[in-house]
Amino acid sequence: MKPGCAAGSPGNEWIFFSTNEITIRYRNTMSNGGLQRSVILSALILLRAVTGLSGDGRAIWSKNPNFTPVNESQLFLYDTFPKNFFWGVGTGALQVEGSWKKDGKGPSIWDHFVHTHLKNVSSTNGSSDSYIFWKRLIRVSFYQFSISWPRLFPDGIVTVANAKGLQYYNALLDSLVLRNIEPIVTLYHWDLPLALQEKYGGWKNDTIIDIFNDYATYCFQTFGDRVKYWITIHNPYLVAWHGYGTGMHAPGEKGNLAAVYIVGHNLIKAHSKVWHNYNAHFRPHQKGWLSITLGSHWIEPNRSENTMDILKCQQSMVSVLGWFANPIHGGGDYPEGMKKKLLSILPLFSEAEKNEVRGTADFFAFSFGPNNFKPLNTMAKMGQNVSLDLREALNWIKLEYNNPRILIAENGWFTDSHVKTEDTTAIYMMKNFLSQVLQAIRLDEIRVFGYTAWSLLDGFEWQDAYTIRRGLFYVDFNSKQKERKPKSSAHYYKQIIRENGFSLKESTPDVQGQFPCDFSWGVTESVLKPESVASSPQFSDPYLYVWNATGNRLLHRVEGVRLKTRPAQCTDFVNIKKQLEMLARMKVTHYRFALDWASVLPTGNLSVVNRQALRYYRCVVSEGLKVGISAMVTLYYPTHAHLGLPEPLLHAGGWLNPSTAEAFQAYAGLCFQELGGHCDIYPPLCNGHLRGGAHNLLVAHALAWRLHSAGAVSAVAARGDWAEPANPYCLDRLEGGPESWGPGSRYDSDRDISFCRTFTRLELPTRLGCVPWGCGASCCGGSGGTNGRHGIYITASGIGRPGFWRMGPYLQEGLKVRRAYLIDKVRIKGYYAFKLAEEKSKPRFGFFTSDFKAKSSIQFYNKVISSSGFSSENSSSRCSQTQKNTECTVCLFLVQKKPLIFLGCCFFSTLVLLLSITIFHRQKRRKFWKAKNLQHIPLKKGNRVLS
Repeated sequence: MKPGCAAGSPGNEWIFFSTNEITIRYRNTMSNGGLQRSVILSALILLRAVTGLSGDGRAIWSKNPNFTPVNESQLFLYDTFPKNFFWGVGTGALQVEGSWKKDGKGPSIWDHFVHTHLKNVSSTNGSSDSYIFWKRLIRVSFYQFSISWPRLFPDGIVTVANAKGLQYYNALLDSLVLRNIEPIVTLYHWDLPLALQEKYGGWKNDTIIDIFNDYATYCFQTFGDRVKYWITIHNPYLVAWHGYGTGMHAPGEKGNLAAVYIVGHNLIKAHSKVWHNYNAHFRPHQKGWLSITLGSHWIEPNRSENTMDILKCQQSMVSVLGWFANPIHGGGDYPEGMKKKLLSILPLFSEAEKNEVRGTADFFAFSFGPNNFKPLNTMAKMGQNVSLDLREALNWIKLEYNNPRILIAENGWFTDSHVKTEDTTAIYMMKNFLSQVLQAIRLDEIRVFGYTAWSLLDGFEWQDAYTIRRGLFYVDFNSKQKERKPKSSAHYYKQIIRENGFSLKESTPDVQGQFPCDFSWGVTESVLKPESVASSPQFSDPYLYVWNATGNRLLHRVEGVRLKTRPAQCTDFVNIKKQLEMLARMKVTHYRFALDWASVLPTGNLSVVNRQALRYYRCVVSEGLKVGISAMVTLYYPTHAHLGLPEPLLHAGGWLNPSTAEAFQAYAGLCFQELGGHCDIYPPLCNGHLRGGAHNLLVAHALAWRLHSAGAVSAVAARGDWAEPANPYCLDRLEGGPESWGPGSRYDSDRDISFCRTFTRLELPTRLGCVPWGCGASCCGGSGGTNGRHGIYITASGIGRPGFWRMGPYLQEGLKVRRAYLIDKVRIKGYYAFKLAEEKSKPRFGFFTSDFKAKSSIQFYNKVISSSGFSSENSSSRCSQTQKNTECTVCLFLVQKKPLIFLGCCFFSTLVLLLSITIFHRQKRRKFWKAKNLQHIPLKKGNRVLS
């Protein structure tokens, strides 16, 4: 039984799993190769610095598959993470501890900032109150938390530690160790003691470097026996840029760009000093590892093929992530681009400082979340496209910094403050992020060894205060006991950890079997635009032309001369030839396409009939029949972008006007008359789910159906959507966005609803996620009644991403439904894959590219058609479909290559004739010379010679 959305406070079941075995294995790996790894890494970095070589992350944005490490066809991955993968959660002291004035704690710059800069926020005193209720936090496998500097040392100077603060952190660490939960401790998560800011100017003053080192030394001495993973500073970019540039963060200074880079410079030097301190005095006996958490955004170029746009993206990443990563993980200095651009304000490292800073991280701690960028609709794009592609960001780090070991030190998203336990957005963001991390590990060979879901608890969210929530656990800030409830995202994260990744869950196992021999195998095209004139007019043009071969090389018509021409033929349309060639290669039995009502009847009535358009459609049908391909013709095919109505009808109100149904009846009658009995099936209407005029659409279909004579099937092609619950723990919310939920939904105000997408499922053009078993379920949903008597045709089935390698599950579901016919009374009579060829503007669907190149998906579809389903290797098809299609292919070749075959026959006949004449003359000459030679031979009679 799944836990409900309003589950109570967490119990022991929220101890996800013990990390004891993982920790031991990982420690042994790191300890045995720690020194060796440091030496090798330092040598590689030094070599790169000396030779001038560096990683080039620009390859990430290249769409050339030979250069970019990210393969776009790898949409999702059902797999598990490595066995020694670290799963954890994190918090920041200021965000969750509360009690900002309790038990001797000194004020921080953020406590002051809240009172002076944030409206309607009195303090961080309430928050989650983990300082008081900290025992309720111990429910995860590893826990990343920060130590509040002013809670240990109220004025920031290391003298005698605050006893209450020391007691709190000792108790917290002891409890973690007791439960085999690995602590990852951050020394500085933005809460600088206010006294240091007021006395020294904060991080602008390099005096803070030594003071910070003293504070770190105390922590190493006091807590190092229980802590093996240390983070010096959390996201120094935000400390410098928003604290001293934009003023969005404490201490709220802004306008002095030079101060921003001075702060960044001092943060790097402070981290470096602490790393060397730990490396020299504590690592030998504590056997720990130390790094700095660096955060970044990710962007995509407006034009992926434009070199300048790609360069701008590279500069943006270098200016944010490279600002701190290049000195620490790179060559010990700032990126060259930054030094040139910020020459007058960017501090410089001396050669000694470069050597001091270089390589001062035991792993790459990476933060990727909303603190680094806001949602797409609220962030200035600055000429680029903001992206949440964590996989590409990890690949950029791999290329730039020689594939370091990476800890995802902060990742997650947020919901609005009114959202309680049903945080569906957070589930989808976590799912997408974790899927990208898994792809990076398995497909790109990136060395990610751990993931931190942020945050464990709802709390104070910096400049957003309490207007958003980021916790896995909902906290009622107004309750005295700070009541906590697990959110849907906590349930989901627990499941991910339990399965160690993503397991593929289909509705039922695959089956082997065959569809009936009369099953319709087809391919669908949308609206087929008619050709106004024949594409090959050389046989129907009556004029004589002279070619100016030596001049302008143009054809000039000879006036007054008219030649006798042959009648127009359907093969004069080049597009029809191309379509038939593609259809023959598909080996389908049916071709479904839609007529363009506006092209056939421009005025909307029978007063003006475009006979050329009707002739074109008639040619498509008749030429297909010659090669054994029947037509399924849709009379009206509206889309969201184009209603498909003739202009006069559109101006008259479209389907809101009842007269449109009568006009459609007249149009349908014309089509029935002109196309006659050439078509097997007529779906008069397709996608009849338009927002307005539904009643008139149904009336139009009924009128057309009654008008249609016997001999073919007439039906309406209805869209079949299948809804799955987006939140498996709250079944009242469906995947895909507001369209699935309907008007008036209480989720309409969720500003992050655009993020509710899942890349672990196939995607429709509307960005809705879809599942294969929805095909079978929607068919069964319409079982009985008319569907049971006449059958169901799946007239369009396809996915909205490159590759049809997921077509199989949809056909599998159809086969399962077919096998259940005796029970469900559902008769599936045909399957039509969408679509024949892709469009140049939207290369998403199609068995063929826009330039008629075949995709690999054709081979799969051919195999299914040849086997009439999914047969075992030893079984053979009961149908003669393969032989029939082979014959049709030969027929198609003979029909389409008639001119070439005729010329070939003429050439062969001429060759035979010339050869025959030559042989005849040679024989005749031989007889002539033989006869002539006989005249000169003397005849003997007895002993006399007659001459």
